[in-house]
Amino acid sequence: VQLQASGGGSVQAGGSLKLSCKASGIIESSFRFSHVGWHRQAPGKQRELVAERTSGGKVNYEDTVKGRFTVSRDNAKQMVWLQMNSLEPEDTAVYYCNIRSEFWDYWGEGTLVTVSS
Repeated sequence: VQLQASGGGSVQAGGSLKLSCKASGIIESSFRFSHVGWHRQAPGKQRELVAERTSGGKVNYEDTVKGRFTVSRDNAKQMVWLQMNSLEPEDTAVYYCNIRSEFWDYWGEGTLVTVSS
């Protein structure tokens, strides 16, 4: 299974970016069964969960991104997105796409988001 993330870049504080993640090598039923989401790792910090949408439709967000970020998925296209609005310098990190279940845990290579003040 491969996860190809894109959409990172540099933006000024207050701006927006939309990250995309395309899964390949996984059948649709397995993707539909997966929880999908985004994690991030800032310099000198541990990787943390940013947002996740479960197979059942429940959504979880890290506290600092609530109201600013939105995670979405399309099971037929095997795509995951992260819409990021009102970006802050503290959001600067490498963002990783993740799909997981109790049987598997797959990660993309990451895409860098840089927010300048």
